[in-house]
Amino acid sequence: MLVTSRSYEEYEAMFDLKELPDSVLDCCAGGAGFTAEAAARGVDAIAADPAYELETAELVDTVRRSLPATSGIIDEHQGSFVWHWYGSPERKDQYRIEAADRFLQDVMDAPERYVAAELPELPFGDRRFELVLCSHLLFTWSDKYDRAWHEAALRELIRVSNAEVRIFPLVQQGAGQSIPWLHELLDSLEGVTYEIRKVPYEFQVGADEMLVLTRR
Repeated sequence: MLVTSRSYEEYEAMFDLKELPDSVLDCCAGGAGFTAEAAARGVDAIAADPAYELETAELVDTVRRSLPATSGIIDEHQGSFVWHWYGSPERKDQYRIEAADRFLQDVMDAPERYVAAELPELPFGDRRFELVLCSHLLFTWSDKYDRAWHEAALRELIRVSNAEVRIFPLVQQGAGQSIPWLHELLDSLEGVTYEIRKVPYEFQVGADEMLVLTRR
């Protein structure tokens, strides 16, 4: 199991976050430090991920082991990544280490913020969150999850949102291939409008856009 840790600063850039609403869901959050930082700023922040079923000691071990593991994908596709946002591999690693530390401390201090759950079925009520974030799952793993799964997952994220869903990135992991059925799928969704928006973050070449779904 790979439980990736990303920092609050990375989330700010990936999702072009200028400010946070009263309630936010991060799904699937992995070992990100975003929820801990958002909660410290007074936000009703919840993280969801199937990895949270693990006992605390096993979760700690999994997060720690995942830190170097993510470098394998980068090494395999070196020409598909750029470093202008991070500046250097060392700085990226430092972001991830700090995020993992923040996450692991918060899991122990406030376990109620971390809910074991997996798309396309979430244990939250309709319109529970003002903002729903999803990074590096939908579209990233479209070679593993088919279009039908993506449609079900999108509908579920919309269901638990009272305002916006933001998804990043919109290319596959590794070489960063585009998603051929993306627009056809988005056009099939009812009750929402969508926008593909540039963000001030790029690590995979061409992965500098997020999807914004807004309830009508």
